[in-house]
Amino acid sequence: MTDAPPERAGDGTRAVRAGLPEPVRNEPTLPGPVFAAHFHLPGDVAGPYTYGRDENPTWTHLERAIGELEAPGQSGVQTLAFASGMAAISAVLFSQLRAGDAVVLPSDGYQVFPLVRDQLTAYGIEVRTAPTGGDAQLDVLDGARLLWIESPSNPGLDVCDIRRLAEAAHARGALVAVDNTLATPLGQRPLELGADFSVASGTKQLTGHGDILLGYVSCADAEAMAAVRRWRKIVGAIPGPMEAWLAHRSLATLALRADRQDANALAVAEALRGRVTGLRHPGLPDDPAHAVAARQMRRFGCVVSFELPSQERAERFLEALTLVDDATSFGGVRSTAERRGRWGGDAVSAGFIRFSAGAEDPEDLVADVLRALDESISPGV
Repeated sequence: MTDAPPERAGDGTRAVRAGLPEPVRNEPTLPGPVFAAHFHLPGDVAGPYTYGRDENPTWTHLERAIGELEAPGQSGVQTLAFASGMAAISAVLFSQLRAGDAVVLPSDGYQVFPLVRDQLTAYGIEVRTAPTGGDAQLDVLDGARLLWIESPSNPGLDVCDIRRLAEAAHARGALVAVDNTLATPLGQRPLELGADFSVASGTKQLTGHGDILLGYVSCADAEAMAAVRRWRKIVGAIPGPMEAWLAHRSLATLALRADRQDANALAVAEALRGRVTGLRHPGLPDDPAHAVAARQMRRFGCVVSFELPSQERAERFLEALTLVDDATSFGGVRSTAERRGRWGGDAVSAGFIRFSAGAEDPEDLVADVLRALDESISPGV
C-alpha cells in the first residue's frame, strides 16, 4: 500500500488519496472490483484471501480508506465493511451483548431502533433508553455493558457531548459506540472523542449518490473487532465488490460534496428562520445543540429539520418542490425531503420535515424551498 496522507493533510487530500494501493506501472490508480467467491488456494491455507464471504481485495481498499478518514494517524484501528448501515449496527450490538447485559440506546434515534429493541429484549438483554439532548443517557448508564450514541440524532438533530458520555461510560465499565452517519468522518471523529466504535451507513453522504447500500464499523480494540468480524462471517452481511468499489471511488469527492452540501443546508436553515417552527440544524448559532456541536464537530452536516402545521401542509410543500425529491434517506448530491411521520417509529409531529441539502447552486435551492413554502399555504391551514 502507499503511505496514507500525513496526519495534518487537509480533508480533500486525505479523501482523494485514502486507501489507494501502491502504484503499479500501467495499472489503474484504483484497481477494478474483484468478483470472486473463491481464490486459488493450493496446499495449506495461507494468504489474506481464501473465500469471498470472509475477505475481498476490493473491501480491503475501501476499509483502509475509511479507516484513514475515521482515525488519521491512529494506529491499530480496523474497519470492516458491511452490506448496509443496519448490518453494521447489528454486528456491534449482537457481537458485544449477551443475555443478562444491559444496553443504553437513544430514545430519539433512527426509526428502526424500536425493532432492534424488541430483538435485543427477546434475547434477554435489558434495553434502557434516554434522549440524546442534554446528555440524558448519563442517568441510565450504571451497570450497562454498552452505550449507543447517535449524534447528531436522526431525524431530530440533537447533539450530545460524546467525550463526556464516553468518559462516564468507561468509568462504569461500558463500551461506547457512536453512529456517525449524519456527520461523516470529515465532520466528526468519534474514536478521537473516546468512543470504542464508530459505526455508519455508507449509503448516505459518505458515498453521496443514492445508489449504494453500505455500512461500516471502525474500532481500535482488536478483541472487540474480532467479535464483530466473526458476526459478519456468521450472518454473511457482506458488501458486494461492485458496491465497495463504487463507494471507494465516491470517497474521492467527499470533501467537495460535504463543503457544498453542508453550506447549502445552513443556507436553507437560515432562510427558514421565522417561517417554520421547530427549526433544527447544529450549524445555526442559536440552535440548542450548537455549542456542543461546535466543540466536537468539524462540519455540521447536510440535514435540516423543521415542522409545518399539519400533514396536509407538509405534503403540499413537498409536492411544490421542483429541485428536491420526495424520498427517504439523506446525504445525496440531489436534495431530498420527506414528511418523516409517514413511516412511523419516529416521535415527530405529522408535519415534521427532514430536509437533506444536495449540491445544487445555493441560490436556486433556497429559492425553490421558499417558493414551495409559500405555495403550500392555503386558507384555513
